[in-house]
Amino acid sequence: MAMNMMYFQDALRLEEEHQIIEKAKLNPSHFAPLYKKYYESIFRYINKRVDEEETAYDITSCVFVKALTNINRYEFRGVPFSSWLFRIAKSELYQSFRDQKAKRTVKLDSVQVADMIEDFIEDFSEENKAKLLKCLPMLKENQLQLIEMRFFEKRSFKEIGEIIGLTENNAKVKTFRALVKLKELFNKTK
Repeated sequence: MAMNMMYFQDALRLEEEHQIIEKAKLNPSHFAPLYKKYYESIFRYINKRVDEEETAYDITSCVFVKALTNINRYEFRGVPFSSWLFRIAKSELYQSFRDQKAKRTVKLDSVQVADMIEDFIEDFSEENKAKLLKCLPMLKENQLQLIEMRFFEKRSFKEIGEIIGLTENNAKVKTFRALVKLKELFNKTK
């Protein structure tokens, strides 16, 4: 499984980021490097979950306004700042869904599906790909979110736990259970 190094930062990078955050707490103009670093990934996260790109831009803007407004509440926990941003993004997405401004969607590409299929079936055929795409929406929202973060966004269990408010071990367990459920659905689907 390929890892996105943006999410797996070494201690030096985390410390540098922490210093930028502390500066931003004192002066909002120092928030710009954090915005530049994470805007694209937050936008992609949101855009994969809503139907309209314009809605994704609006929600992404809300995420960064909320982050800047609440930067003094941020507590460093040994994971990238993006974990906190993704929690805000998740909250803003759910608020948007409640407000009926956006409908939940899952946008996948063939590479992501192929990586995931390799984890639990040996035959990567167009038929199995279609079957998997049919099964994903059958999962509960929280199960789908775990699978998306782990397999499509290549996040560590530690970061998944941080984003959704679980321990790293609990994130592993819940992701495993979601994958088991997906396998059950896959095996039942024709």
